Amino acid sequence: MEENSGIPVDSGQPARSVTVGSERSDSLAFDFGQLRRFPDIEAANLFAHDPTDELILREAASVLAISDGGHVAIVGDRYGALTLATASIHGLTSLRVQQDGLSGERALAGNAERAGLSGQYTSMALGPELFANAQVVLWQLPRSLEELSEIAQLISAHAAADVQVFAGGRIKHMTLAMNTVLAAHFSSVVPGRAWRKSRPLTVTGPVQEGTASSFPKREFHADARLWLCSHGATFGGTKIDVGTRFLLEFLPEMRQNAAVAIDLGSGNGTISAALAQARPDLSVIATDQSAAAVASTKATALANGLADRIQAVRDDALAGFAAGSADLIVLNPPFHVGATVHAGIAHKLFAAASRVLAPGGELWCVYNRHLDYKGALAKTVGETRVAGRNSKFTVTVSIKAQLASA
Repeated sequence: MEENSGIPVDSGQPARSVTVGSERSDSLAFDFGQLRRFPDIEAANLFAHDPTDELILREAASVLAISDGGHVAIVGDRYGALTLATASIHGLTSLRVQQDGLSGERALAGNAERAGLSGQYTSMALGPELFANAQVVLWQLPRSLEELSEIAQLISAHAAADVQVFAGGRIKHMTLAMNTVLAAHFSSVVPGRAWRKSRPLTVTGPVQEGTASSFPKREFHADARLWLCSHGATFGGTKIDVGTRFLLEFLPEMRQNAAVAIDLGSGNGTISAALAQARPDLSVIATDQSAAAVASTKATALANGLADRIQAVRDDALAGFAAGSADLIVLNPPFHVGATVHAGIAHKLFAAASRVLAPGGELWCVYNRHLDYKGALAKTVGETRVAGRNSKFTVTVSIKAQLASA
């Protein structure tokens, strides 16, 4: 997709304020600059909103002005820009909001409290209730076609017949394949004019052919003897990530007398299921901040007859886990925050693992070879050695230091 030559293009940095329904204005109809990402990673090159939020709001302004908030659903809102601007500008309440990431959900709560808008919305899971009889949907489009398909399927099946979907994304992440996916669920998909490297889509005419969802997907991997299940937003889908596949080779070396193991950032549940399958006496807790990942891990556990062996918990960086409560933690850390390559999330997870490991406990970690996290792991967790290395990945084991004797 190309920029519309009739729309001015700038650097793409977020505006601090906007008047919805007009071009950029200095008046403070809503001050996006007040928004924070916390408790997610915050850095100079990471923002709490992008121009797509403003563009969606402008496209939907006339409809939102006459809408009942109880029939408005907001999906994919990163840190609350769509939700809080809608509540503030249009005075709407009872907004239904879905965010896959727990850190984004908590950031929205913090931003809402600071703006005095905490009672204007309800956070909900991705499911039929989110879109039930919705007449307006505001949607920050995902990059994944599978996630796009799962959400589009739910809107089409459960929203009102006259629903109007105002969607948008960054042009560099939008493809013509997205139009094909949406066209399978809606009779009309109309692209709008690009603005500040974002483009809107207006989607109407749901094709309602039953309410059963095709998610989670599932796939059997004979080499691992595992069924893997995945909801649309889960990283890697139903595949075994290549780094995870390398890490699994080291299962026999992981702490043998461990009673409790944590799969930190469980994704589709590959590591959790492999651990539970290989170690019948091990209690496995899978945790991820992604709601889709937690649901996928639960589905994977059920598909492999391991539902009674794996506890899946939605949690951000082990915040809900007691210090010193785990003997073994296994981690394949992400090397990006959203669409931005950034090491901050890995370091956040290293610190979390260090806090939760019991003295003598092990953190097993796999990461891209060029990242060289060994020094950071030794400093944050404890003595670290390289357990294995291939052309793409490094596997390390870090030992939590024993408590000094009195």
